Amino acid sequence: MAVLKKGRRITGAERESLTDEVKAQYTNGASIRELANDTGRSYGFIHRLLVESGTQLRGRGGPTRAKKAS
Repeated sequence: MAVLKKGRRITGAERESLTDEVKAQYTNGASIRELANDTGRSYGFIHRLLVESGTQLRGRGGPTRAKKAS
């Protein structure tokens, strides 16, 4: 994945191509933070690309609260 210049607008075919690449990697298990780091873009930008493309986002993960023992 190419590192993109920070602050540069990404539109048209370039944005569609990036969206497809990011979506494929996210679907294969990469996190949004990893994708942001790999592309040099922000977490919010990658998140927005995924949401705009209709990608089903994963939950945040981490520990969940267990039911209290009776």
